[in-house]
Amino acid sequence: MKVAFEIRGPVDEPYLKVHREHVLAMTLRPGSMEMGVQRSAMRRISFDAGLMGLCPPQFEQWIGSSDMAHVTMSISDAALMAASDGVGGKVVLRPECELVDPRLRGLAMAVDVERTAGFPSGRLFLDGVEQALAIALVGGYAVRDYSVRVYRGGLGPARLRRVTELVHAKLEDELTLAELAESVGLSTAHFSEMFRQSTGETPHQFVLRHRMDRAKEMLRGADVRVLDVAVACGFKTQQHFARVFRWKCGSSPTEYRRQSLDY
Repeated sequence: MKVAFEIRGPVDEPYLKVHREHVLAMTLRPGSMEMGVQRSAMRRISFDAGLMGLCPPQFEQWIGSSDMAHVTMSISDAALMAASDGVGGKVVLRPECELVDPRLRGLAMAVDVERTAGFPSGRLFLDGVEQALAIALVGGYAVRDYSVRVYRGGLGPARLRRVTELVHAKLEDELTLAELAESVGLSTAHFSEMFRQSTGETPHQFVLRHRMDRAKEMLRGADVRVLDVAVACGFKTQQHFARVFRWKCGSSPTEYRRQSLDY
């Protein structure tokens, strides 16, 4: 999923906007804009923060004078196909110019918080949000009706072991949802559902828990710098590692080390 932040200010001349992918956008502050499918038929809308719009590929829309800031998220064909389980060929979503959907808004807000922080949680977090967005979009806004498949059961012990081994082997690297799903021969949507049923966690939560376990093990060694622990556990910065560690473990890495060495 590609995420972008855009401010639209004064427009000298109306222009035609065409997206290459399915794009979901959410306004970040109150504002207004002129828009329409024809230049001669634009209308002005006013909105509060949180209004959403959905534009499919090749959807043409004229944009006139505007005062707005929004975040845009492109949803890949692969994520949409996985959400529909490949039924019926390529997924096409219908355009929605004034979309109100609490579930989509909550996911978009999570993406914007991540964007504002500089994307510290990595690719796997965004992959998971993109898949959740794709499932919601396919279920509610596809041009054709797609029944979102209900999966029963979970991953078997052998598959779960393969996923765990891959996570341990790549804890310091950037993991993707596609990699995890491919390791057990499943689509990303199928894998995500089966994995949650097996572990009670999302793939991102699972990876984060194992990173914290490794971090605590390394911190019990007095000769390892906190920065080295952060890098070895897949964190881009020591600051982000410290925030996540305190959130998950209730203390800072330095405090945890001191407490461990006291015993």
